[in-house]
Amino acid sequence: MSDWERSSTARVLPPARPRKLAKVPFVELADGRLQGVVSSGSDIERVYVSSVAAGTYAYACRTNNNRPCGGARGGFCAHIRALIGEAVLQYGAERVARCLRVETGADGPTAPSLTADMTGARPLPAGGDTAASVFSRFLRQLAYLELAATTAPLPEMQWFPPTRAVA
Repeated sequence: MSDWERSSTARVLPPARPRKLAKVPFVELADGRLQGVVSSGSDIERVYVSSVAAGTYAYACRTNNNRPCGGARGGFCAHIRALIGEAVLQYGAERVARCLRVETGADGPTAPSLTADMTGARPLPAGGDTAASVFSRFLRQLAYLELAATTAPLPEMQWFPPTRAVA
């Protein structure tokens, strides 16, 4: 058993390659989807919450004000393409392909080939969008960045509730 398996902390995988956070500040492979937050190219106060479902490649892209993206009609918009590109930088193309269940060619996946290989992509049906929960996790992550550096535990980051001594 290695040291990290005996410790009480989780192993953190380093990014496959460094990435710039200005365009896509938040990307995650979670809940059977690739999802994240993508900055608007035209309005500094607007971001888009984009996602692609594993296997079906159903996609969604909405603004932080819950308005649909104008470019996500009939295929992936620029925000979803940027999200896929940044996910490949963060997690590596093979891991993204595995998560999304994309069958790739013999040369191995790349961000453009992953996008091209997701044939049959279609918009998520009404009510299937998870933009609110993704945006909420992004805002929570931003709040942690504003905390002062400390070694004291954060109550909301503890996995188990405190136990009371039985008298």
